[in-house]
Amino acid sequence: MLPTELLSHRQNGESITPLRLKIDAKNLEAATEMINCFQESIGITQGELDKRLQALEGDSPDYRLKRGFAHLLKGGFCTFEIISPLEPSELRQQVFALAAQSVPSINSTQLTLEQLALQLSQNLNREVLPNEISTGLYADLNENKIFTQFDAPTPEALLHRYNLSQVQGIFYRASQIQINAHRNDPGEYKLLFRYLKLFQLMTYIEGDSEHGFTLTIDGPTSLFKPSTRYGLALAKMLPALLHVTKWSMHSTLQTKDPFSGVLKTGKFTLNSECGLVSHYPPGKPYDSMLEEAFASRWDKLKTDWKLEREVDLIPIPGSVMIPDFRLVHPDGRVFLLEIVGYWRPEYLQKKFAQVHKSECDNLILAISDRLNLEKAGVKVKDVPAKVVWFKDKLLPKSVLEVLE
Repeated sequence: MLPTELLSHRQNGESITPLRLKIDAKNLEAATEMINCFQESIGITQGELDKRLQALEGDSPDYRLKRGFAHLLKGGFCTFEIISPLEPSELRQQVFALAAQSVPSINSTQLTLEQLALQLSQNLNREVLPNEISTGLYADLNENKIFTQFDAPTPEALLHRYNLSQVQGIFYRASQIQINAHRNDPGEYKLLFRYLKLFQLMTYIEGDSEHGFTLTIDGPTSLFKPSTRYGLALAKMLPALLHVTKWSMHSTLQTKDPFSGVLKTGKFTLNSECGLVSHYPPGKPYDSMLEEAFASRWDKLKTDWKLEREVDLIPIPGSVMIPDFRLVHPDGRVFLLEIVGYWRPEYLQKKFAQVHKSECDNLILAISDRLNLEKAGVKVKDVPAKVVWFKDKLLPKSVLEVLE
């Protein structure tokens, strides 16, 4: 996404419209020029790349556009690595310790590098040259990281990402967003709700799969203390929404007048005909590494119980509950598994309230014993579900014991 200083929009009354580039020859040429600059710079440091980008920008009046392209390419398509014989902090420690044994001079500096190069060559079983040590000494600084890989997008894909990022930037100042997700394929709802859960957005949900859902999402400026992190999480939701076939969205924004500093209210609307292109895969994301690791372990297990990600939505007042997994046995038995990992007290209160409201009699809760449920006001003995406790990782055997 783009930082605030690279966002552009116009305001007509309360209506706000972000900048959108046309996919035309002129803009495709500008995108191609920037992509080529990155392609030709593989192998140099990030600092050297920045100098090339400055030269490419020159005194062009469209410098914000070029900076925007460069920002998106660096953040989403490039790999920068620390190249050093050892971790730079450890390398510095060894160099300084060895250098302290002699009087500072040009000759002693070279001698220190040669001595350490010989020592590291023996320890690492490969030749280490003195210049590797001098370049690796501060290789952990951003400007010294090496540009090692570039997964170049097409010029058209870069323009689409730029347009999407301009619209995402609108949500940095949102106080409330209302989304009407009209009747769609249930799988599209599930994907959207999973992303809402993944980004930990505060959402009130009404409706059902048959008629559609209305989602009211609190924005970062609605919080007692405006949160940049929450604003970024909200912006990340938009590419997920683009996978839903039919929807409309209305947003209320709080913007600050650049001259007077007075807060003003703005409005922004968008719908499924907007033409924006998502870069998110249409598959089902895991809500956490914990779930992904559990699914991987289950696949290696010899059992008749089948683990499924495709779980039905459970409508409850003001929300929907989407268990993480469904466990199905050939004899017809079905259980739903929800993993409750590392969350804030307010989330735990909401989660266990959902469990009570769901009135689901085949639910299993896997709860981390690191959670302070007492502080969150949660009494596990009152929870209408089977409970599995786990420490750092959830083991399939623990869940099987409850099933059997």
